[in-house]
Amino acid sequence: MIKRRYGLTRNSVTLMAAMGIGAAATALAAQPSFDCAKADGAVEELICKDAELAALDRKLAEVYEAAMKRVAQERYEDPRPFQHAWVKRRNDCTEAEDVRGCVKTEYQHRIAELQIQYGNFMVPSPVYYNCGEMTITAVFYRETEPPTVVLTPSGPHEGADQAIAFLSPSGSGAKYEGGNVMFWEHHGEAQLTWFGKEMTCQVR
Repeated sequence: MIKRRYGLTRNSVTLMAAMGIGAAATALAAQPSFDCAKADGAVEELICKDAELAALDRKLAEVYEAAMKRVAQERYEDPRPFQHAWVKRRNDCTEAEDVRGCVKTEYQHRIAELQIQYGNFMVPSPVYYNCGEMTITAVFYRETEPPTVVLTPSGPHEGADQAIAFLSPSGSGAKYEGGNVMFWEHHGEAQLTWFGKEMTCQVR
């Protein structure tokens, strides 16, 4: 009679093997674009333990690499200074109430910015809004995650020449927020906050 060592049956050995494979798959899924053995700071350590954040990091690395190729081939703005600033902003998520949520949002927004800026998508038809003395050209990108709008003002205004905002939860309509701008569209009318100035806008 063959004794079972350590009380393991054939089924239990099979189960342990499956668990080992599952753990290996989880470890692989949580591998970001950087070496986790050299993780620098609390945010990178968090990414190394989180499969979704690691996947976003790999996605950003792919989009960033494609952007650098576009810079080499055509006259595109070098993304490196902006990327360095973004890394600092991502790492500052340690001060947020929801650190993981902050990191996830920073990745999603940066990916969308690069995809739009470096021509990953065809430019959609613009929508024009009259906002008093200022006109806003809004270009809505539905393919990004989250959906994004690029706002370009004309006429007298203060602030940036162009701004990007991202879809955020709202009770009704479509509300986009980003930096110093907020654009809330509902039934052809929009509420715009542009660098502290609030306006009501109508589709032109």
